[in-house]
Amino acid sequence: MDIEEVAHSTPEKILKVFVDPADGLTDAQATELANGIGVPAGSTAQAVDTLKKLYQCYMETDASLAEINPLILEGNGNIKALDAKFNFDSNALYRHPEIVAYRDLDEEDADEIEASKFDLAYISLDGNIGCLVNGAGLAMATMDTIKLFGAEPANFLDVGGGATTEKVTEAFKIMLKNPKVKGILVNIFGGIMKCDTIANGVVTAARETKLSVPLVVRMKGTNEDLGKQILKDSGLPIISADSMAEAATKIVAAVK
Repeated sequence: MDIEEVAHSTPEKILKVFVDPADGLTDAQATELANGIGVPAGSTAQAVDTLKKLYQCYMETDASLAEINPLILEGNGNIKALDAKFNFDSNALYRHPEIVAYRDLDEEDADEIEASKFDLAYISLDGNIGCLVNGAGLAMATMDTIKLFGAEPANFLDVGGGATTEKVTEAFKIMLKNPKVKGILVNIFGGIMKCDTIANGVVTAARETKLSVPLVVRMKGTNEDLGKQILKDSGLPIISADSMAEAATKIVAAVK
């Protein structure tokens, strides 16, 4: 219970064993855990069996998290899992149609579902500055920079390394569905992704969506100069920036 608080205040109370996938969770490791959480001697064998089955379930379903909470000791000494939580590796779900069948789209964000159709990693947030970035790490850094300069990001959006004009246009449409969005910051590092490709996508998206909010674009890397020229020649009121700090400063000022 309250595991975050326990981890912060009394980390020594958290028990850990490191499992070699070649061996699986051993009897000795499971016994160590059972003893560590205070399972009575008469119930240890059942606890060991439960823990080993939990590990087996975790591996066989390609899970990224398998959690029993709560695990209880009944008055008669039985060990029982009352509830559980699972997260699954989305890259492995093709092997588990029985798990996919449990998906309830009504419980998910409609924009996130729409984004997934175009292979966009999108998560809606509470701020007013839309972010379009290539790469999860850069996207996180971009959101942090926006916050550092006094504003809040409206979304996490990673277009990935293979963005096309169509993907960028759809990304703009999804961001602009959010009525809170008062400006958009595009932050691109051209490695595998070329800056001119993104620039063409941004220009097409701005025209197709009849963009009416401020747009700041910062791009560095492969075909950077060509990308900047495309933006300049578009005739659109696109604000350019050379650094993340400059880009954040300009978009925060623009939405205010």
